[in-house]
Formats: sequence, structure tokens, C-alpha cells
Amino acid sequence: MKAVLLFVGTLGVCVFSESALAEQGLDLFTSTNNPDGTQTYSTSLQILVMMTVLSVIPAGVLTMTSFTRIMVVLAILRQALGTGQTPSNQILLGLALFISLFIMTPVLEKVYENAAVPYMNSEMDFMVALDTARAPFSTFMLNQTREAELQMFTDIAGIDGYDSPEDIPFRVLLPSFVTSELKTAFQIGFLILIPFLVIDLVVASVLMSMGMMMLSPMLISLPFKIMLFVLIDGWSLVLGTLTASFFVQ
Repeated sequence: MKAVLLFVGTLGVCVFSESALAEQGLDLFTSTNNPDGTQTYSTSLQILVMMTVLSVIPAGVLTMTSFTRIMVVLAILRQALGTGQTPSNQILLGLALFISLFIMTPVLEKVYENAAVPYMNSEMDFMVALDTARAPFSTFMLNQTREAELQMFTDIAGIDGYDSPEDIPFRVLLPSFVTSELKTAFQIGFLILIPFLVIDLVVASVLMSMGMMMLSPMLISLPFKIMLFVLIDGWSLVLGTLTASFFVQ
């Protein structure tokens, strides 16, 4: 009931504010036709578009960058070690986020130089700047996307083909990239799981041969897996390989 009253009250405030602004003759959303045929939108509308873009940034971080592959591999690594919630989800998220920022820095620099700076200097229209900013991300995603996934979503969309990579629509490239990243992440995770699985099997076999049925093999194998991971400098090896995999084209 309180939620309904709050919604009704908010709606009333919005209606009253809109009526008051209309009586004063203030137009929130206006567009002006330029001599060259283009249109310039009011600052209020541009702010609305910018706020909408900011609201989808988390989804963009998850689907348009290297974050997906890194986070899945780190989660599989933690599962392979059998350390439960160590490292915690917050640590893995922060680690994946900053490694993704390191990997995506060249792309972000191109977006800033080619789109953000001209737009802030009023040298480029917003829609043109948005299309210019999309190009570096499309190139990065296309370099990491497998042809099989791209062909699958192309067939689903009913598109015959493309004359050039620039003709690939974003609605086809984005799901192809995410699917390809998940496939790559699980392939890397499978290779990480193998040595730890061998340790678990050896420990379980030894315990069974000794008749220790009630003792959990995970309790015994955990120190050996941690020792192996530390001896091979596992964090540097995994993170370094993950980072390098995005730069090898």
C-alpha cells in the first residue's frame, strides 16, 4: 500500500511539474534544424540520452570487453582449487575489472581521441560521435569472435553475408562475441582443471587403498593443490596468459 501511495505521489509531482513548466512556456525537449539539414537537440534531451547510456554501462562492461572471459576463468580456477569462497567474489570482480581496464586501454584511448574529444569541442554531432566510438569496440570484438558463432547469428538474423567487417551489425556482433568468449573461457578452464583433478584422483585412490572411507579427499588434496599452484607461480601464469590471449591476433 505504501508503495502504491509513493508511486501515485511521484506521478502527481511529475504531472504537476510538467503542467507548471508548460504554463511558463519552458520546452524541455526541442530540436533545431540547422542550415546544413542536420538537427541540434536541446541540452535536456542530450542529458537524458547520456544518462541512459550511463545506465547501460555495466551491461557493456560485461558483454563488450574482456571481462567475461577473465571472470569465468577465475571462477573456474577457484572451483578447481577447492578453496570455497577464497578469494572472495569481491576480490575476483575487482581483479577481473582492473585487468579488463588494462586490456581495453588501447580501445578506450581511441574512443577518447576520435569521439569524446571532438564531441566535447563541439566538432562532432552526438550521433556521429556515438558511431565513431562504436568502431574501436567493434574491431576489438570482431578480433576475438569465432567465425562459427558469427555465422550462426548471421543465419539466425537472416542476413546473406557482408561485403566487409564494417558491415556487420552490432546486434549480430555482440551475441557472437559473448558466445565466443564463453567458449574460450570454458576451454581455458578445462585445461586449468586437469592437473587439480589428477591430484584429487590420486588422493582419493590412496585414501581408499588405506581404508579411510570417512575422510574427505578434498581435505587432504587442498594443501597439495595450493602448494602446486604456489610453486608454479599460478596467479602470474594464469593472469599473464589471459592478458596475452587478447593481444595475440
